[in-house]
Amino acid sequence: MRVRPQTVKRLVYAGVAAGGGVFVATFIYPRLSVKKTELGRVLAADVQQQYSNAPLPLREDIHKRLATEEFDVLVVGGGATGCGVALDAVSRGLKTSLVEKFDYSAGTSSRSTKLIHGGVRYLQKAVFNLDYEQYRMVKEALAERANLIDIAPHLAYPFPIMLPVYKWWQVPYYWAGIKMYDLVAGKQLLKSSYYLSKKKALELFPMLKKDRLVGALVYYDGQHDDARMNISLAMTAVRMGGALTNHTEVVHLLKTMDGEGKETVCGAHVKDLITGREFDIKAKCVINATGPYTDSLRKMSNPQVRKICQPSSGVHIVLPDYYSPESMGLLDPSTSDGRVIFFLPWQKVTLAGTTDSPCDVTDYPQPTEKEIQFILNEIRNYLNPDVEVRRGDVLSAWSGLRPLVADPNKSDTQSIARNHIIEVASDHLITIAGGKWTTYRHMAQETIDKAVEVCGLTPTSGCRTQGLMVEGSHGFTPTLFIRLVQDFGLENEVAQHLANTYGDKAFKVAKLANLTGRRWPIVGRRLSEEYPYTEAEVKYAVREYACSAIDILARRTRLAFCNVHAAEEALPRIIEIMAEELKWNKTKQKEETERAKRFLRREMGLDIKKASEMQAPINFTKDEINMYVKRFKGLDYDNKGYITINDLRRYFKKIGERVTEDQLHDILSEVDLNKNAQVDLGEYLQLMSALKSGRVSNSRLAMAAEQIAEVEKIPVERSGGGV
Repeated sequence: MRVRPQTVKRLVYAGVAAGGGVFVATFIYPRLSVKKTELGRVLAADVQQQYSNAPLPLREDIHKRLATEEFDVLVVGGGATGCGVALDAVSRGLKTSLVEKFDYSAGTSSRSTKLIHGGVRYLQKAVFNLDYEQYRMVKEALAERANLIDIAPHLAYPFPIMLPVYKWWQVPYYWAGIKMYDLVAGKQLLKSSYYLSKKKALELFPMLKKDRLVGALVYYDGQHDDARMNISLAMTAVRMGGALTNHTEVVHLLKTMDGEGKETVCGAHVKDLITGREFDIKAKCVINATGPYTDSLRKMSNPQVRKICQPSSGVHIVLPDYYSPESMGLLDPSTSDGRVIFFLPWQKVTLAGTTDSPCDVTDYPQPTEKEIQFILNEIRNYLNPDVEVRRGDVLSAWSGLRPLVADPNKSDTQSIARNHIIEVASDHLITIAGGKWTTYRHMAQETIDKAVEVCGLTPTSGCRTQGLMVEGSHGFTPTLFIRLVQDFGLENEVAQHLANTYGDKAFKVAKLANLTGRRWPIVGRRLSEEYPYTEAEVKYAVREYACSAIDILARRTRLAFCNVHAAEEALPRIIEIMAEELKWNKTKQKEETERAKRFLRREMGLDIKKASEMQAPINFTKDEINMYVKRFKGLDYDNKGYITINDLRRYFKKIGERVTEDQLHDILSEVDLNKNAQVDLGEYLQLMSALKSGRVSNSRLAMAAEQIAEVEKIPVERSGGGV
């Protein structure tokens, strides 16, 4: 398509004019008051000094408080919003409680794109539609982005994202857009955006498609570990006196009559899902912060209430780290369905997503093969053809339910709230719904302000969360990991992981580490050799109220999110450690193992991956079939027509490799599609076809068969021929 010079001029002039307008607006629109922010930091310093070193109470003691005391606030929901609300309330001096049905961040809050962003797309809409509300939302989010990075320096950090440009006329257009993004950030700007030539862009992102590449623009947003951030908010609230608990479900709401004879919510009847015990929690104010479950709690309060939550499924996939540079993300601004897709390095893997599909609320959101293939196809459009994007490279896949909400205060039921809404029901149940990770703090502030107004609460101060450092941040420095290496004898990579996950609490984790029995590292046994998560973290997680193996696999470490196979391999050791810490009997251990395996299969994409492998069409030449049959027979020692554990044991003994019984079973189960403890020729050919098509990226059994064929070749000098 040819673009006329006049069009380019208009784009440039429009960009400059819009940028100038936004620049002026940033000074017209009132920022967070400097005095207010400074006051908040002084108050925050007082609060954190008082509470940061308080020990965490036992879960049983928290439940005793919940059952016997009356609270000012009961928050239902332990995601980012719920924990943010609890932290805001307790820091104001309000007696605060919280219950979460699963684990902290078990839902949407642990399944985000891991970005702390202001919303580049929203700014584009604000400019082109002259929409002040959209602009205000971006402005607010950028201020919150800066605050979140400030209060959790060990967990959140500025992160560069590249926007590749393949049409020259788009350069001024995109440049104007990201410069406006910088200008709106104002003093909260993380780092300035910049333009890269084609050569420099390929140096920084060598996997990028070269054909027709003009250059690239790089802008900055924030990145974090969402689950750990959520848990840190919860632990901060607990240290400050909040009675927060997980794995506790609201059975029904409690109501009473006020002085005017009006029915009002006064607490909840709950069930501890770990012990089965039920009890009442009494509170002056109940806040619904349940994300996708918003309507469930609203209907508990009033069965006739109109639904406002319209959940959308956002699927992410995880690829190996070699798909992206270590410290540069990629943004695809216009996918085939119009949605933005991010391609980001995170936790030693590459994260890609997200999709956007209407869905129903479920406790077990699952990705689909169609969504996985959509993301893979979009990735192929931006990567060099030399990089073969294979289905078999998908290490994990998950779905998060984005709780989009329609404003109940508006007559138009189809209008989706752009940011968040706060609803006060006739019985004083307060609902906070919508929003995003970046703005959780501001949402919490507005929610508690409303609670104070509606329920007659008497806080000892105003909002204190602006500048309030979260768990682990008080003594954190970028070089803290060096002390961990020097003081404990941890591997460098493990020490960096602990410092960047737990902050100054990393020393407590390191003290729980066992000796490795090697010269180096001295302590710090890993759960998986590929990732820096350690056995000590399982013990520490139990002290932070982790109650199930899924809590460990998915949120206290991110092993399930990074690599579902590595998580499956680490599961037996995790069960063993938790059994020791929590005194689980054999029956409980078996239950936890089965529940965790079901989670990995259903919610982390393991079932879909295996189904995809089974669907690979077998399409070989005659020579290829002969070669694979020969390799198969090389492992099938007794010519039975199938391969067993004994065959694998004999093979590894022959080549002199020590392999444990668990590893032997794992190797076989990768290919044993019908789960009969043996691999027949059909299953073996299915595996080889899946490898050929890219549905499987590698296989230990296939490698063993290939190696045995090489081992059994007779050298020519011993064959009786030659000269």
